[in-house]
Amino acid sequence: MYNILICDDEPDIVSALKIYLTADDYRLFTTSNGADAVRINSENEIHLILMDIMMPVMDGITAMQRIRQTHNTPIILLTAKGEDIDKILGLNSGADDYVTKPFNPVELQARVKSQLRRYLQLGAGNGSGRQLVIGGIVLDDGSKSVMLDGEAISLTPTEYEILRLFMQNPGRVFSPTEIYSKVWREQPCGAEKTIAVHIRHLREKIEINPAQPRYLLVVWGQGYKIVR
Repeated sequence: MYNILICDDEPDIVSALKIYLTADDYRLFTTSNGADAVRINSENEIHLILMDIMMPVMDGITAMQRIRQTHNTPIILLTAKGEDIDKILGLNSGADDYVTKPFNPVELQARVKSQLRRYLQLGAGNGSGRQLVIGGIVLDDGSKSVMLDGEAISLTPTEYEILRLFMQNPGRVFSPTEIYSKVWREQPCGAEKTIAVHIRHLREKIEINPAQPRYLLVVWGQGYKIVR
């Protein structure tokens, strides 16, 4: 059974999410503010969080930043239709994905399953898998760990999957649509903005100077690639 935390201050939204997710084998936790979300996540083994932005006591952005200090729990942002600024702000603050209100139940369930699958795969290693090495980056796909110049770095499940895709295909250029399709395993939806944010996060973690990357490069008009 997987534990999912729903954090939204609108009772109707919480009720709808509970209906959509009850059919699957999930244990649901609910709260209406970010402060409680941080506490519940620290006190329980939460496998995924559905997080609204505008909430009392503590907003979703602050809550995500607090959670990201200690946990890589996947976070799906809940946004209103057309709020692109909130989507980008959420991704910048550590969200792995977003869904738009009003929810399409099929899309919501697919995104939840996708993030759970990625997270559980990331945490299920036994240390015996294949190592990928590019320069000072060592990705161990058995232990699901990444080392940079001999030091461990912490990646979210989404960041890990994107980095692994690049390291499995050094020199190959991937368009944002290709990256989205291979990592999310679904039809691209807002791929360019979403991928751009995750690429920036990766650069901040693996590059000495993210503004002048030595590994993760952009190929203008085509996409991104990793070089040795």
